[in-house]
Amino acid sequence: MTDENSKSIDRLNDEAEIAADYLEGLLDIADYEGDIELGIRNDRPIIQIVSDESDDIKNLVGKDGEVITALQILTRLAVQQKTGERTMLIVDVDGYQNRRRVRLREETLDAIEEVKELKEPISLDPMNSFERKIVHDIVREEGLRTRSHGVEPKRYVTIYLTPAVRAELEKEEGEYSSDEDYDSDVNYEAGENYESGENYQPDSEAEYEKSDPSDEE
Repeated sequence: MTDENSKSIDRLNDEAEIAADYLEGLLDIADYEGDIELGIRNDRPIIQIVSDESDDIKNLVGKDGEVITALQILTRLAVQQKTGERTMLIVDVDGYQNRRRVRLREETLDAIEEVKELKEPISLDPMNSFERKIVHDIVREEGLRTRSHGVEPKRYVTIYLTPAVRAELEKEEGEYSSDEDYDSDVNYEAGENYESGENYQPDSEAEYEKSDPSDEE
């Protein structure tokens, strides 16, 4: 491991320790029993609040994870105040984020299949920035495109076919009279939106951070 990587790990560990101290203080104020576990995943500190004996900890989840989201924002601000640098740490409570990630993956894969079947864009229900980022990543892995629309707290993700995927689907269904027609559509300009003809680009990581300052994994 290089010195540069070692420094990076040290910085992430420092952020995790600062976040843990901050959350322990909040737990004391709320008089909640809970343990804090620290880790690093995908170059981000992960702070997990767990409790085997207290049901109070579930209050830190909130409806649709709203309280976790608030805790994460506050914790990031507390760390930034100490370090002077922005952090993308993740706060989880009793494994909620992991369970939500699994459910979101199933829902997103179902939506992708529906987009392919209908050959039309599909919009998902509004979700927070952590959840939207998960959806963006899954859709990209499957070779389709996404775009976020709307404003918080009603911001949502729409899933689109890419020109290449659309052409492949239509070839499988025998909608091309020749391989030349198929190749023409596959090579169709990737940045053009079929429905509107407007230049279309999927959300980039920079756009995530610009539009979703509390961004997620």
